[in-house]
Amino acid sequence: MNVKKAVIPAAGWGTRMLPATKSVPKELLFLAGKPVLQYIVEEAAAAGIEDILIVTNRGKSAIDDYFDYYPELEGRLSAGGHLDELETVRSVADLANLYFVRQKEIRGLGHAILRAKGFVGNEPFAVLLGDDIMRAETPVIGQLIRAAETYSASAVGVQEVSTAALSRYSSVKVRKLEDRIYRAEDMVEKPRPEEAFSNFAILGRYVLTPDIFPILEQTKPGYGGEIQLTDGLKALCKASPMVAVDFEGRRYDTGNLLGHLEATMDFSLDHPETGPWLREYIRKKANEL
Repeated sequence: MNVKKAVIPAAGWGTRMLPATKSVPKELLFLAGKPVLQYIVEEAAAAGIEDILIVTNRGKSAIDDYFDYYPELEGRLSAGGHLDELETVRSVADLANLYFVRQKEIRGLGHAILRAKGFVGNEPFAVLLGDDIMRAETPVIGQLIRAAETYSASAVGVQEVSTAALSRYSSVKVRKLEDRIYRAEDMVEKPRPEEAFSNFAILGRYVLTPDIFPILEQTKPGYGGEIQLTDGLKALCKASPMVAVDFEGRRYDTGNLLGHLEATMDFSLDHPETGPWLREYIRKKANEL
């Protein structure tokens, strides 16, 4: 299994971040020097992904523009001798081979993945959700790719969450294979406590085989009246091997205000331009409380 393609679904409404996302895609909201989506594209590229398809909708053409060249701006930067800024701007468009397709109807994550069928072809592919940022020494999607290649299987990224939090995620039935790697045997979307298989929840990273497409084409709308990727994965893990990788790293859900703020604080504290100032500012504010 050689994973060189990735799909990033970025077509959601962004309702948890309104009113900002009324006109700005949530994936382009600013976070410590660059937009959320750039961190995700960089993770994929660092893991060896060469071709990335971003699934958008009619209100998100700004995403296409962001990952394109901008000759007028680049010309001004060059003429003004701002060579570092010029390199920063141009490098965004060169992170990987980027492609775009629209999800013409917002019918769920499973439907968004179906839009990638022509792009994927008959190859395994990675999926990185467009508002989940991961901080890890080894790219999280790279951890999943290694496990998928080792076991010749699909892979889902999981971590243990509280029982109360499980209702926001997918609970996975697992059987241990080795340290941090499990066989995924079943799963349920947004379960009630009595429905959960375990406290392992799927958190925004996947490696899938093209076998998922015929399954999703037959998947009926589920939770929320949408075509849920989890329902497709449930069928896939019973038809072919799938592993759950308890990945090393920290996940941030930047699709809600608190998660975005948490990520902004942590990334800004580590940023060379903002870290020293922010530490001093936090100390000052703490003394005022």
